[in-house]
Amino acid sequence: MTGKSEKSAEELLNNSVTSIDKNFDITWNSPAYPKCERSEREKNEKGLQSHEDTKDESVILFPGQGSQYVGMGKSLRNYPEVRHICDTASDFLGYDLLDLCSVGPHEKLNRTEYSQMAVFVLSYAAAELVKAEQPGVMKNCIATAGFSVGEITALVFAGAISFTEALGLVKIRALAMQEACDAAAGGMMTVFYGPDSRLGYACVCAKQWCEDRGIENPVCSVANYLFPHCKVIAGNVEALKFIKENASEFKLKRLKTLPVSGAFHTELMRPAVEPFKKALKSIRIQHPKIPVYSNVDGNVYRNPRHIAAQLPKQIYKPVKWEQILHALYSRSEGEMFPLTYECGPGTSLKSCLKMVNAKAGQFCSSIPV
Repeated sequence: MTGKSEKSAEELLNNSVTSIDKNFDITWNSPAYPKCERSEREKNEKGLQSHEDTKDESVILFPGQGSQYVGMGKSLRNYPEVRHICDTASDFLGYDLLDLCSVGPHEKLNRTEYSQMAVFVLSYAAAELVKAEQPGVMKNCIATAGFSVGEITALVFAGAISFTEALGLVKIRALAMQEACDAAAGGMMTVFYGPDSRLGYACVCAKQWCEDRGIENPVCSVANYLFPHCKVIAGNVEALKFIKENASEFKLKRLKTLPVSGAFHTELMRPAVEPFKKALKSIRIQHPKIPVYSNVDGNVYRNPRHIAAQLPKQIYKPVKWEQILHALYSRSEGEMFPLTYECGPGTSLKSCLKMVNAKAGQFCSSIPV
């Protein structure tokens, strides 16, 4: 990170921080799809036996950056719960967040420092609205997870981080990631592939191609594991261009460049980690009231110390969303799936769930914002 970037992040710290489409791999230090079996003891500890009929159980999912759109928030304006949350955020930020979400402009809303905050606040507001309108959904919630910045929303929803402290945390995160984007030109690209595709080899070749042309320490790796045969890769723009131009050689079916200005969840985001760590150390983290799944390894956070250790890694490590979904919806034959609510803009998480587990996807609803 440049001296200028460090200064602005430090100033923000003193005054008070990504992406899925609307992943070279694939070596795991732990199993790719973590086993998710709730023992009777764990159920008792988490308070999951307050209802015997599993069809009443619910799971709350929160989207990440990339789900935002101009016009979101209009349907929530008339709800006092939402208005209070948005007013609190606007007072903290110094601008009318709901107005930015509702009328734009598009170019401003899509900038990382604005989009992450917008998605975080409106997603949390949508969950609070569900809590007010359908208290049973929250009472029977057995787990939550969020995609990228949505993971912070999930931690707030689970009571691990307060909403007001999370505002500062997301602001620092967004600013630091924007500065990392400005420091190194990167991008992201969704890749659809088949059993005979060579995505890992394509990333290796792309990095070698960049090195041969004088690019130092090039990056090209999986950034998001979305669903079977679909990943998002990210890295230097030159590396992504190489893969796109040679897609047939690697037997890649379809590629789509994402409208982002950085290589989120890759090594190019490393400069954003330290400012975020500093912000994280300044807040109080409590034990989540319900299980929260980590983007880093697809497992449930164990305690506040675990959250503090894992959350900074999430900035530069791939989002293992497919793995989280496998863990969340692992069920014995004949066992009912929980009702799932996607709280926040868009329906991308619902679409991913249907591709990972079609039966679980039948019980998923998106809460419009």
